[in-house]
Amino acid sequence: MRKIIVALAFVFIASSGRAETIAERAVPCLACHGEKGQSETENTPSLGAQQAPYALIQLFMFREKLRVFEPMNEMAKALSDDDLRLFSDFIATLPKSVPPADAGDPARMQRAQALAQQYHCSSCHKPDFSGGENVPRIANQREDYLAKTLREYKDNSRHGYDATMAEALQPVTPEQILDLAYFLARVR
Repeated sequence: MRKIIVALAFVFIASSGRAETIAERAVPCLACHGEKGQSETENTPSLGAQQAPYALIQLFMFREKLRVFEPMNEMAKALSDDDLRLFSDFIATLPKSVPPADAGDPARMQRAQALAQQYHCSSCHKPDFSGGENVPRIANQREDYLAKTLREYKDNSRHGYDATMAEALQPVTPEQILDLAYFLARVR
């Protein structure tokens, strides 16, 4: 099913030069990242309310293959700098993700909140984890995607535009990564 969605997305991107609005051009993006930017696809981030400067940097990195994920590299390769700005501005207008109805296990939430304080997550991501400028919004992001991304930063298989996340995650254990992802996905 994912291959079909990606194939359809390529068709839409190829014809995106004829689309009139950015919302029409973003249809293939939302096929994977979810209607209104709320992903329901495993290990695929929600884009809703992501900071425009952060989204711009990520799209640029995909286009230039500085960040490698083949479907995104393929989608971004034909985008101009103006296209990247249009898409990143559009992403910022999508509604922010909402936490699951389940507020989570109180003991695990408290333990993970203490970890977030210990590792100074709010220093860059803000106390409400909404991010800012070139720092991503991580509040209410998909739990599976958060865990995957944190593991990738820790093992240095995902590179940011600086080494901050790799350094910050070095002392964090695999179990703590799961707790942090659990907490951030449910933060209120």
